[in-house]
Amino acid sequence: MRNVFLIIALVLFCAGCASTSGNTHTTYMPASYSHGIYHTVDKGETLWKISKAYNADIKQIIEANKIENPELISAGQNLFIPDAKRRININLSELVDVTSRKGYIWPVQGRVVSYYGSIADNVKNKGIDIAALQGTDIVAARSGKVVFSDDKVKGMGKTLIIQHDNGYSTLYAYNSENLVRSGDHVKQNQTIAKIGCTGRAKKASLHFQIRKGHEPKNPYYYLP
Repeated sequence: MRNVFLIIALVLFCAGCASTSGNTHTTYMPASYSHGIYHTVDKGETLWKISKAYNADIKQIIEANKIENPELISAGQNLFIPDAKRRININLSELVDVTSRKGYIWPVQGRVVSYYGSIADNVKNKGIDIAALQGTDIVAARSGKVVFSDDKVKGMGKTLIIQHDNGYSTLYAYNSENLVRSGDHVKQNQTIAKIGCTGRAKKASLHFQIRKGHEPKNPYYYLP
């Protein structure tokens, strides 16, 4: 009988350790970090918004939590934030101008292979790079007027810039072909170029930026 009680106690103990605060996501304890806290993802939060709120390195968060796809975190998931000292309640409205964010769509569907702020070959990424098959359609992320179209921009290759309202613009580079010209008015979701491997691109991909004036912004704070 004593052994039966020991077995029941052990089962109950293990069940209590299986989850944290009632959520069903596994909590991964990174062995390589000695300081930090766990952040439980709330609805509407993205990895980029979380890193911004904690002023944390997005790459460290990805590595510490062994995240394969940064776009697929979900509410209730526990994320270890290296070097963070306290849990922060994220105010989503303070991270970006909500009015300016409305209306953007992804210019191409694919895997993000280089993130905003990352550095490669001593060049800081001012946008995001999205891998896709050569020749895939690139669409306008928002309606506007084409203000730049060139085939030989240093480091960018074939490049387009579309001007939007409120001083915002979007840039599309590494293209194999530009399908619109400077002065053209384009509608959201209209095909404007084709995926290529021009400029400094090492594989077929799109280099995409969102700017306010001449200042690059993190596209993840604007895209749906």
